[in-house]
Amino acid sequence: MRHILAALFAITLASPALPADDPLTTGIKHEAERRAAAHEFSGALLVAKNGKPIVEGAYGGNDIDTKFRFGSMGKMFTAVAALQLVQAGKLALDAPIARYLPDYPNKEVAAVTIEQLLTHTGGTGNIFSPEYFDHRLETREHQDYIRLFGSRGPMFPPGSRWDYSNYGMILLGRVIEVVSGQSYYDYTRTHIFEPLGMTATGNEPEDSHVPKLPVGQTHMGPRPGPPGPLRPNTDTLPYRGTAAGGGYSTVGDLLKFMNGLNSHRLLDAAHTEMLMKPRLATARPGNEQALGFGVRTWPDGAVSIGHGGGAPGMNGELMSFPKAGYLVVVLANQDPPVATDLAEFIVRQLPKDSD
Repeated sequence: MRHILAALFAITLASPALPADDPLTTGIKHEAERRAAAHEFSGALLVAKNGKPIVEGAYGGNDIDTKFRFGSMGKMFTAVAALQLVQAGKLALDAPIARYLPDYPNKEVAAVTIEQLLTHTGGTGNIFSPEYFDHRLETREHQDYIRLFGSRGPMFPPGSRWDYSNYGMILLGRVIEVVSGQSYYDYTRTHIFEPLGMTATGNEPEDSHVPKLPVGQTHMGPRPGPPGPLRPNTDTLPYRGTAAGGGYSTVGDLLKFMNGLNSHRLLDAAHTEMLMKPRLATARPGNEQALGFGVRTWPDGAVSIGHGGGAPGMNGELMSFPKAGYLVVVLANQDPPVATDLAEFIVRQLPKDSD
C-alpha cells in the first residue's frame, strides 16, 4: 500500500481533456444520457486524470456548476480538519474525548479516543433514532446532538470492532470546535474551502437561500420505512449539515479538494499519509478504513481512496485512484444508489493497464 500512497502524493497536474469522440468519453456520456433519459440519473459527473478534468457532464436539468447535497462525503472534510489540528500539535489521535470535552455526560464514551472516532471503532452509534426525528429542526449545532445523545453509553466496548457511526463524527466536530476556538463551519470554511477556492461548498442552514442547490427527489419518507411516491426530500433534511455530512458541493469543488490534498496544501506529506493509511477492515469485503476515508480494493486489483454519501434525495461518490492518477466524482439529487451505480460503471471503463 505504501507505493500506492506515495504515488498519490506525487501526482502532477498536467493532463488535457480527452477528445469528444474518445471511447472513454463517449462510453461514459452515452451511459449517463441513457440513465438520465430513463429517469435513473439526475446529477453531474467528473472524471479527472492527474488533477485535470477529462470527462465532465450534467444531466436531468442540472449543469456542471449545480450544487448537490453530498450526505456523508462531508466526513472527508472533518477528517482533514482533525488531522490539521493533529499536525498543529493541538489534537492527539490517542487522546480520549474527555481531554477536550471534560463535561461529556457518559464517562464510557468520554474514554473513546480521537482515532476511534475517525475509524468508526468507538461504539458511538448512529443519530437516526426516534429522538432525532422528533427534534430534527431543533438540533442545530454539534452541541445540540450531544444534549440529545450524550447520556447514551457505547454500543460495544470501544476499540473492539468497526461499526459506522455518524454520531462519532459529530463528536469529532465538537472536539474540532473546542480545540480550534471556531465553529465547525467557520473552521472548515477558513482552513479548507477558502484556501482551495471551493466557493460552491458549504453547510448553510436549509432555510437560507443557496443558489443553484436543487431540491432532492425521493421515494423515501422522513423516517425509515417502505418506499413511496416520488416527492421532495425537504421534510427529511437536517437543519444544516454537520461534521458527519449533509452539506453541499459541486463536482468541480470536490476536484479542487482532492488536488489540494494531493499537493499538500491542506496537510504536509507525513500527515496526508497518516490520513490515508488503511487501519482495519470494514464490514464490506475489499474495503478498509483509513482516518475518515475509505480504501477499496477492486476485483482487478486497483485501489481507490475516498468516500460516498447517501440519504433521501441525495447520493454522491468520490473515488481517487492514486496509482493511475484517476479521480471519479458523481453527485445526484436522487435516492441512492443512482450516483454510486454510475460511479462504479465509470470505474469499470477506466484503462485497466494503468493501475
